[in-house]
Order: sequence, then structure tokens, then C-alpha cells
Amino acid sequence: MSDRARQPFSAAEPPVFSDNVVVLLVDDQIMVGEAVRRALSDEPNIVFHYCARPAEAVAVAKEVKPTVILQDLVMPGIDGLELVRRYRQDPATVRIPIIVLSTKDEPAVKSAAFAAGANDYLVKLPDNIELVARLRYHSDAYVSRVQRDAADCALRESQRALIEANLELQRLTRVDGLTGLANRRYFDEFFTAEWKRAVRTQTPLSVLMIDIDCFKRYNDTYGHLAGDQVLRQVAETIQRNCGRSTDLGARYGGEEFIMVLCNTPITGIRAVGETLRQDIADLKLRHMASVVADHVTVSIGGASIIPRLSQSEALLIDAADRALYRAKDGGRNRLVVDGDPMAVVR
Repeated sequence: MSDRARQPFSAAEPPVFSDNVVVLLVDDQIMVGEAVRRALSDEPNIVFHYCARPAEAVAVAKEVKPTVILQDLVMPGIDGLELVRRYRQDPATVRIPIIVLSTKDEPAVKSAAFAAGANDYLVKLPDNIELVARLRYHSDAYVSRVQRDAADCALRESQRALIEANLELQRLTRVDGLTGLANRRYFDEFFTAEWKRAVRTQTPLSVLMIDIDCFKRYNDTYGHLAGDQVLRQVAETIQRNCGRSTDLGARYGGEEFIMVLCNTPITGIRAVGETLRQDIADLKLRHMASVVADHVTVSIGGASIIPRLSQSEALLIDAADRALYRAKDGGRNRLVVDGDPMAVVR
């Protein structure tokens, strides 16, 4: 049993924030401790703890979790003001209110106590009414402040979790669940916004339409689970080829994908499209049912335009789709870029 536990004034430790005022008296004079214990003994909802060894005061405070500390100023082995400063330096006790007890009623001593971090100052021993009133006031203020801060922290955490959940929900509404690329809905929104931006800035806007060659044959031969894996790997390759934050890869439908390349002329989409076609071929995904090669290949159609206000955004998509048709009609596993869609539709 510890020395503190053997003191006649110790009480059972209550929950930290029950209705009790949890008092810790730190004073080397046992007579003072007994006097304070008696003064509080008949008071309801006050739990009293006593520490006669100042060097152990911080550790005791961390153990009993007082809602108010009574602290003598003059004690052997450690200066009372230094002990107050130690409370304020420890995260576990930094906010607990401290009422300093002193035999001196001098302004300089009071000033030093408050500068060290004390919350109140009493000349010992005060009458019971004043002592109990001060203890209850500081304890209630401390508990209310801690509970308010905890509620604020919980509210901030709840708000953070809600924001994260909303962001995740927003992300999920934009992402194709199988491939992880943008879905058709988000593509439509993105493309419309970029079309309007390109109209304002008069910069080129380009798209690549990508279709997996003989994909129905692949599913029929290897099964839909294997087909889903091919879709994922092609999608990953498309995403890797979106080299800028303004590029977008999306699943357009079924085995068909689309890339939007902002501020990219025809020469740029030719380079990106050919690199993409080769990267997918280099995956060497076995496809013995293909009429093109013994591995998975893609056909790509590209188109680019500097749009005008009078034109419809469907113009560019249609041009890329026609280029894709020509790539497939020309033998698949190739890139065809429409030179100027405005020459077809004006």
C-alpha cells in the first residue's frame, strides 16, 4: 500500500466526470490535510484526496484525476510555484484548476502564483463556506470546459467523417465500378465543361475512342470473369497514358473506352494513341479467339478540333467514332486519326 493510500483522508476514486467535485490537496502538513478533510467531510458530492509528498504530486494528480487542486506554496524539497509550473507543463494536468494556499496575503506573492499558472489564491485556512464555494466554482468550470471541448472535438470529427463520406460518395458516382476509370456520366459532364473552356480559349480539344478487338469472342472463349480482368488491365493502361491532370480516361460503354486530351493538337493524339495501342499489345493478354492476333489488341479512333461557339460538342465525338470505325474496318489493331472533323460536318 502506498504512503498516500495510508493517509486517513483518502477516499475511493470516483469516475472522472461524475457529479462529484474531486479535490486533491497537496500540503506537507498533515494537520492542514486533516483540517481540510473535516471541512469537506459533510459536503455532498465532494471526494477528497491528499498528497503529503510534493515530489509525488504530479503523479498523484494524474492517477486520481482531480477536478480541482489545492496547492500549498511553502513545502520542503520543492518550491510551491515550481510545482504549479510542473502541473502546467504536463498534458495530463495542464488544464486542471489550481487554488494556491498560502499563509501570506501579499500582492507580490499572489502575482507570482498567478504568473506560475494558479487559478485562485486563498490565505489558509479560509472559512468553510468560502473554501467550498471556490472548490465547486473552479471544478464546475473545469468540467464544463473539458466537456465542451470534448463535444467540439466530437463534432469536428463527425464533420470530418461526413466530409470524407461525401467525397467518397461523390467519387463513387463518378467512377466505373469495374475498371476504376471515370464512368459515362462523369465523362459527359467533364467533356461538356472542357468543350466550353476550349470554345472560350480557342485551344484544341481531342478525344481517342478505344475499342477492344474481338471482345465478345474473348468472353465466349475465356468467360466473363476473365473478360472483366482484361477490361481492368486495359483501363489501367489507359490511366497510365493520361499523362496530365487535365487528361481523362473513361469507360464509354461495354468494351469501349474514351480519352479526353485537353489542349492537344492532332500530332499529340497521334503520339498518345499509338503509344496506348502498343502498350496494350505489350500486355500479351492471350486471346486465341481473336481474328487479329494471339493476344488482346485495340482499335483506336482519334479526332481533334478547336471548337467554335456555333458548333455542337457531339461533332468531336462523332468524328472520333467514325475514325474508330475506319480503324476496325481497316483490319483492327490500329490507330486512325480524323484529320479535320470540320471538313465533314460544318
